[in-house]
Amino acid sequence: MPTATSVDTTTSSTSTDEALESGRETHTHTMDDEARRAFAGARIARLATIRPDGGPHLVPVTFAVAGDTVYTAVDAKPKRTRHLQRLRNLTLEPRCTLLVDHYDEDWSQLWWVRADGTAEVIDRPDPGHHGLRHLADRYAPYAQAPPRGPLIVVTVSSWTGWWSGA
Repeated sequence: MPTATSVDTTTSSTSTDEALESGRETHTHTMDDEARRAFAGARIARLATIRPDGGPHLVPVTFAVAGDTVYTAVDAKPKRTRHLQRLRNLTLEPRCTLLVDHYDEDWSQLWWVRADGTAEVIDRPDPGHHGLRHLADRYAPYAQAPPRGPLIVVTVSSWTGWWSGA
């Protein structure tokens, strides 16, 4: 991981000098790519959605990344219901966040990356959908038994990350 203290890939009017004085890194293509690579290398993410009452809802998800798109699906793992809160939330409010992180007792190895975006729920994706293929390429159980539930397609508008930087 890079030794940057943070990276925010959204557009900012703050000058480079002001950002460096504050200890905050400025957006660069290299850092954006590094944040995306770190995110894509994680095995699990947390998906945050907004409940109808405005409260947060957070669940762990498996995922696959293709450029600025993140795919996650409802699979056959046991669940209390097939009418999941995350799907209801995204139908009403498509804005969401995915977070991956790395913890280590050596705190110089800590990092996290957040992907903010807008989701589309595909209730019955075609079995050949490229999002399902990306998931099957990434997780062996999906290659053996592809997810049959809804597919969530998140179009990422910004990648934000932090690295402890030894």
